[in-house]
Order: sequence, then C-alpha cells, then structure tokens
Amino acid sequence: MRPVGILGGMGPEATVDLMRRVLAAVPASDDADHVPLIVHQNPQVPSRIAHLIDRTGEDPGPTLAAMARGLAGAGAQALAMPCNTAHHYAPAIKAATDLPFLDMVALSVEEARAEATRLGRGDVAILCSPATRIACVFDAPCKAAGLTPHYASDEPAMLAAIRAIKSRHDLDRARATLQAASRAIATPVQIIACTEFSLIADALPETVRAIDTLDVLTRAIVAFASGASDG
Repeated sequence: MRPVGILGGMGPEATVDLMRRVLAAVPASDDADHVPLIVHQNPQVPSRIAHLIDRTGEDPGPTLAAMARGLAGAGAQALAMPCNTAHHYAPAIKAATDLPFLDMVALSVEEARAEATRLGRGDVAILCSPATRIACVFDAPCKAAGLTPHYASDEPAMLAAIRAIKSRHDLDRARATLQAASRAIATPVQIIACTEFSLIADALPETVRAIDTLDVLTRAIVAFASGASDG
C-alpha cells in the first residue's frame, strides 16, 4: 500500500469522516491491510469563505502549499484534500510538489457525466458553499464534460446550513435546507459538493442520483494506495 497525504482540517469532522470511509472501503483482515494515511489536520488554514466571499481574508494558497510540501517530506506518494472549495487553490498545491494530486472535483464531475449520459441528461446540480460557486470550482470541469451546472438559489441558507454543521448546531434545519435545495433544482444527477453536506447526505430525496465527492475521493485514495491507479 502506498501512503497518501491528506490536506485536512477544512473542516475537521469532514477529514475524520474521510478517514472512516477509507477504512471501511478496504476489506482488511489485519491492520497492515489498510491504507496508510499521513494526515495534516490543520483547522488553521485561512478561511476560504473569508477570502472568496468576504474578500477580506488571507489567501489560503500558501498555507496549503506548505502543507503539501510537509506531507511530501513525511513520505506521502500522492495528495488528497477533502474540501471542495479549497480545490480553487489546487494550482498552488500542485506547484508545491511533484506528487500526483487526487482531484476530488474533476473525478466527481467525470462520474456525474457518466451518470447524466446514461440518463440522457446534460445538466447536474452542484450542492455547495456559495464560495465554491463564486470561485467557479466546478464550472470549468463541467464545461469540459459537456454538463450545465445548476446551483441553489438561496445561498444565504446554504451558508447558514454549512456553519450549523460545522458547529453541530441545529442539524435538523441544515438537513431541511439541503433537501429543499435539492428538490428546487430538480435535476436527477446531483453532486454533494461540500464535505459538510457529505455528513448529512441522507437528507437528499431518494429519487436523486447523488454523487458524494467524499465517496469519490475515498475510491481514488484506495485505488492509488493499492496500485490500481497512478492518480
């Protein structure tokens, strides 16, 4: 098994959830059968919301680049990051080391393209933070895949739901917000494009073909670590 470095802490619970999913994805009979993860759980990464929405915060790029270099120095052979919005800063991460970057956004869009094609559709819902939309994180990959992205119209409610999940406060309202956004967009293929929303993914209607970016990243990590993929 090849070790994978995780740029984590955005948020902390989503990073822990990714680790749980990677553990569950491996049919292990002993500790040594599991994927070696080198995790930098850094909740002090500058706020993506403050930088992208408020336009007052520090650029997270240099911090993420430094984390990437540290993970490479610790022995990681690939890098992964369980935060959709932070993929806006992927160029800084990729420039910091020669390691392959397991791009959660690109991989999720490719899976959405395959599912949309199967259903005869050309569109996809992106259930995400307003910062992810503002940064156009999914727009270029969707365009390349021939998909039209649709976003929730009530962005303040989506942001409030994300903050509620981070603080573990009023999760029922957060679930209701996510479900309402999903129903309002009314597109059969929907990407859960916020790792906070991944924690309440069961709020989506059963009629939706949901693609959870954390699940996609989990599969990519296991494939790389086992040698089934070179990233």
